[in-house]
Amino acid sequence: MGLPRPLRLTHTHDFARVRAQGRTERGRLLLINTAPNGLQSNRYGIVTSKRLGGAVVRNRVRRLLREAIRAEDAALQRGWDVVVVAHPAAVGQPLSELHGAYRTLIVQAGLLHDEDDSRGL
Repeated sequence: MGLPRPLRLTHTHDFARVRAQGRTERGRLLLINTAPNGLQSNRYGIVTSKRLGGAVVRNRVRRLLREAIRAEDAALQRGWDVVVVAHPAAVGQPLSELHGAYRTLIVQAGLLHDEDDSRGL
């Protein structure tokens, strides 16, 4: 099951805006870009380039990342666009590793409700 459509970034210009104007957090498996969206909900985009492998490999990484995003969505502050970029090291990792990597990056970005808001927003 995918993310509901209102929670997805669907247009190329939205991805470009988040990547150009947002804040970036990097990890060994993932990279995330975050930017405010002015909405009452968060929207998510996942980037799995062909450097990861064939379609089957890229789709598996996307499915695991969607599950990690879905698990953390309720804990995040509202009003953010988040683009998650998978690095080649993410291929073959179990859900627990990708989920942990995603959680670490959203904590670094200050998007969790219970974290100090280091962004001053």
